[in-house]
Amino acid sequence: MTPTPDVRPVGDLPHAIGRTAARELSLNGITTLRRVAEHSRKELLAIHGVGPKAVAILEEALAEKGMGFREL
Repeated sequence: MTPTPDVRPVGDLPHAIGRTAARELSLNGITTLRRVAEHSRKELLAIHGVGPKAVAILEEALAEKGMGFREL
């Protein structure tokens, strides 16, 4: 099994989201918290490699900046 490359840091995304989530978000054009806020939790969770833990970390980072996920 090939190890996941560590592409972090990706924009202003928190380092704590993990390598796989950072890589997959980046591959989907999501490289900043502003871009994260353009998506709903459900949309983010549909991205392979982005799980509940990464979404919770992103939610906390968004809240610190006065932002949140897009509501459906």
